[in-house]
Amino acid sequence: MTDVPDEDDVTSRAELLPEEVAAGSDDPQGQAEVILEESAERTEDPAGTGAESEQTSTPDVRPS
Repeated sequence: MTDVPDEDDVTSRAELLPEEVAAGSDDPQGQAEVILEESAERTEDPAGTGAESEQTSTPDVRPS
């Protein structure tokens, strides 16, 4: 996995979005850290992480 996300980024992301407030979160700070770590991983290796994702389309059906 990647380095620990920047503390300012974590603090900013820990401010819940309206839909996250509605759903609730027991640990917004921890949730923010995981979201930012996974985002960085996808940014660093889009092909590798896209192949693992069930929400990512296959290359032949992605818009060009």
